[in-house]
Amino acid sequence: MMHATVSALFLGALMAVSLSASAVDVTISCGAVGQERELCEQATNTWAKETGHRVTITTPPQKTNERYFKYLIDLGNGDSRTDIYQIDVIWPGLLARHFVDLKQYISQEDIQQHYPAMVTNDTVDGRLVGMPWFTDLGVLYYRKDLLEKYALPVPRDWSELADVALYIQTQERKAGQTELWGYVFQGAAYEGLTCNALEWIAAYGGGTVVDADGAITIDNPQAVMAVARAASWIGTTAPPRVLSFNEEDARQTFQLGNAVFMRNWPYAWALLNAKDSPVAGKVEVAPLPQGGIKGISASTLGGWQLAVSKYSKNPAVAADLVRYLTGEAVQKQRALTGSYAPTIMRLYDDPEILATHPFFAKLRPILENAVLRPVVQTGDNYMAVTTHFWDAVHNVLQGQGTAADHLNALRDQLRLVKFRGGW
Repeated sequence: MMHATVSALFLGALMAVSLSASAVDVTISCGAVGQERELCEQATNTWAKETGHRVTITTPPQKTNERYFKYLIDLGNGDSRTDIYQIDVIWPGLLARHFVDLKQYISQEDIQQHYPAMVTNDTVDGRLVGMPWFTDLGVLYYRKDLLEKYALPVPRDWSELADVALYIQTQERKAGQTELWGYVFQGAAYEGLTCNALEWIAAYGGGTVVDADGAITIDNPQAVMAVARAASWIGTTAPPRVLSFNEEDARQTFQLGNAVFMRNWPYAWALLNAKDSPVAGKVEVAPLPQGGIKGISASTLGGWQLAVSKYSKNPAVAADLVRYLTGEAVQKQRALTGSYAPTIMRLYDDPEILATHPFFAKLRPILENAVLRPVVQTGDNYMAVTTHFWDAVHNVLQGQGTAADHLNALRDQLRLVKFRGGW
């Protein structure tokens, strides 16, 4: 009996040593917009308990362009401290050389369950450099209680939105709501403004800055009109400080009850309707407005992927964590808890998700008609293109010159980028 007990203790100790020897540390860089950090911690903790490995989470800069340049520096230096990077939908081609081919570690069955366009986006020269984690689409949030109060419809085009926003703003301020503004969006000079401005321009038929064939198309009357119209909102229906807003600035302003309309990503829904939210139950979602009667509703395709650094000391273990995080169970939980839009398409028909967040039923058709940024066309030059673009638009919004002048100057800047770098 004593011999059996000692043997059992020895075996247990041996297994513990074996587990300790095989367990590794994995570091993942997760975003912190909305509930990203919290949900990342929950999912990685579960995986760690199941596998015996240890996970450390780091938080990158919140602004997309600042995050990109930090990643670029770290990866360019061959930094092995971060194993997994959360990368924007526009970065696979720019950073592909620094990531492993996930097809070595993740089954085809797991890969094929994701939205095909996202998988294609994450495949560079036949290598799958990122796994889709959640997708993003620009949508219009609005205060349904205020629209009902004034018997006004949900705006169908941008001109109507400006009129409705200004009317409600004026009436509510007369009633004492002095902090209320009509519309908030991402107006700071960063990638968020590129997404917003692309939506305005595409809605009016002004193209996507660079067309599918690589031609520079930004200097056209529709684009000029769209940007000039947006500039007219500043200080009238949109607060001047919107020119420094990122996603969370807009979301917090709207959630405090200080805006009638907001453009943001799906993640904001769960936070707006949380128990402690001042606007819980007062918010609804619609497609972004059209650009006039003949225009379209344009929503920029966003989204985030998980990529494994080729400098990782444990790429197979890191890839297993990526497989787990991008799988159906975690994507469903993120959708339920944080309203993050899945990349696994069957989840848009999931009864539990639709019961919790009915607006997800509206996302699928928006997703299937989303506007793409000119990443494929411009390749390694995309960051130069988008930086020039958001700077030009930001200058117009600030009142520092006309839309026509700035978009014409932008055309010349992009011609120079194309001449020097080629695309």
